[in-house]
Amino acid sequence: MPETEKNQIPEQPEFLTYSSFPSGKHEGKTHFIIVGAGIIGVCIAFYLTRHPKFDPKKHYITIIESKRVAGGASGKAGGLLALWAFPQQIVPLSFQLHQELSDEFNGEKEWGYRRLTTISVEGDISDANLARIKERESDPSKTTETNKDNKNSTATSTSAPTTTTTNNKDEPVVAQTETKSAPSRTKSAKQIKKNSIEITSETTNEDGNDSGVPALPKDLNWLNASVIQDWNQLGNESTTAQVHPYQFTTFILKQCILTGAVELIIGKVDDIIIDEDSGDCKGVFYYPSSAQLENSEVSEEKLELYGDQVIMSIGPWTSKILPDCPISGLRAHSITVAPKDVDEVSPYAVFTELKLNSPDDPTPTSGSSADGSNAGLQQQQAKQQQTKFVSPEIYARKDEVYVCGEGDSSVLIPDTTDDVEIVTEKCDELFKNVSKISKTIANGKILKRQACYLPVLDIPSSSGPLIGETNVENLYLASGHSCWGINNAPATGLLISELLLDGEARSCDISALNPGLYFDASLVYDDEEDSEFDEEEEGEYDDDEGEEYESESE
Repeated sequence: MPETEKNQIPEQPEFLTYSSFPSGKHEGKTHFIIVGAGIIGVCIAFYLTRHPKFDPKKHYITIIESKRVAGGASGKAGGLLALWAFPQQIVPLSFQLHQELSDEFNGEKEWGYRRLTTISVEGDISDANLARIKERESDPSKTTETNKDNKNSTATSTSAPTTTTTNNKDEPVVAQTETKSAPSRTKSAKQIKKNSIEITSETTNEDGNDSGVPALPKDLNWLNASVIQDWNQLGNESTTAQVHPYQFTTFILKQCILTGAVELIIGKVDDIIIDEDSGDCKGVFYYPSSAQLENSEVSEEKLELYGDQVIMSIGPWTSKILPDCPISGLRAHSITVAPKDVDEVSPYAVFTELKLNSPDDPTPTSGSSADGSNAGLQQQQAKQQQTKFVSPEIYARKDEVYVCGEGDSSVLIPDTTDDVEIVTEKCDELFKNVSKISKTIANGKILKRQACYLPVLDIPSSSGPLIGETNVENLYLASGHSCWGINNAPATGLLISELLLDGEARSCDISALNPGLYFDASLVYDDEEDSEFDEEEEGEYDDDEGEEYESESE
């Protein structure tokens, strides 16, 4: 069994006030219940309070969260914002809203908002290539010969970014082999010519040595160019930016609470309340909980909370309440690193495709098997087929460097965000791999090892998210944002506020994101099924429940 640990519990902001029980301030008012205090739920509450038709005397918002604010991906994601994100119906709006929020609330100071440049790099960090680099640095006379050999040995991975062409003036885009559960961030990113930003006049790495590889941008001197074989610009300061997700979410929540029309309840929602006659949603059932203690137990007393509209914004936990919803969780590990000198780390987001092993490693090439076949050649071919790549993403922040890895679905989603397990080895591998392309990171210190689950829509015809009213009246959904939840949260919040108070989404056409197109929200668990399931699995309800969903979807 791999060594695992739990996520560090962040210190809750001082302004946060919450209870396990409703205050009663919603009584006599139009009551909106938002399930989930991640970035999506918080933005929904924020834009509701900002809507011209919202009146604190007539409207009230209750946010109910199972454990803690931004405890999942909303607190552990990279925070990249990009105009080339998906879906394009809402991305331009959301990107602009992020800028407007930063302008209004000084986002640069409050949540690390800033514009930045985004590039993709292809590199070789195999032991064989690192040995060649070391030899070249010790004997400069071998530079030309070694570089020639190195270029000839470049292998192409089936998962590595490849250049294709769009219908837009034949501009190349980065395309990546994509699995159902792991959408590529760079799939829709157009490559920009290298001369659109200033590059170094000489091909030097961070040690100042001639590398003989394509020159990196002049201010990207914290990457080791000697292992980089190619790079492309995906975005500049007009198309990409970043935020610190946890800081953003908690700050925006504070603005909500200051209105006096929003309260936060800590409790685990168990089910929705359905009117037996009309079939409409009337509220939620929940078990009171607490965010004060890391391992505090959920109360055995189930409470009812009634509201006029219920909005589900619980990301990868959605199918725990709505079993027919095709949203699952993809676990992603990440680390934050304090570099030796953070001032030397220029504002870049770097997508990588790094070769771990080289097909040019020495292998036997002589001798034949008993039937006369060339065993050495077969070994060489087999080794070429086993070439492995990794694709860590690196985001330079103002005070640290964030690194995340590829997702995995090997572990089912746990009960709460506090229960998410971190595989220590995966985090250490992240640090090990990126250290080979940056001595600045290698000389730094790991601040956090963490993991979270991304909400992935398991539908081949759509990348998500699902935004809007379900086929159950008064039950709304805002989930399935995949790796672009931080990017698309403001637009999602604004659109849900329009649906609730205007009766339609006016800012964007989101008809293709209608939840009713993809699942039946009226299919819910009944208490008898839950009781039998709990008894059979002895408290392991969530894990096995996830397996049940998978078998149904298959």
